[in-house]
Amino acid sequence: MFTAIVIITADTSRIPEVAQEVAEIEGISEVYSVTGEPDLIAIARVKEHEDLAGVVADRLSKVEGVRNTITHIAFKAYSRHDLAQAFNIGLD
Repeated sequence: MFTAIVIITADTSRIPEVAQEVAEIEGISEVYSVTGEPDLIAIARVKEHEDLAGVVADRLSKVEGVRNTITHIAFKAYSRHDLAQAFNIGLD
């Protein structure tokens, strides 16, 4: 699984619509409206590295109102949630 953080600058008048359209793209797991710059942050999760181009370059960047994107590919996740999942062996 490959995860990318996509920073999105959008037309101010279309931020809610851009967020909704981006959220509907297969491969996008979450979209956050944030304060300050940028306007939106999307999380892309795909099975193959090559799939990122299809999600970001072919679809997300072509959503009406997206002015610019910056994509960061994650190397490793550090969170309590991930650690809990790693040690969960299915016992209740």
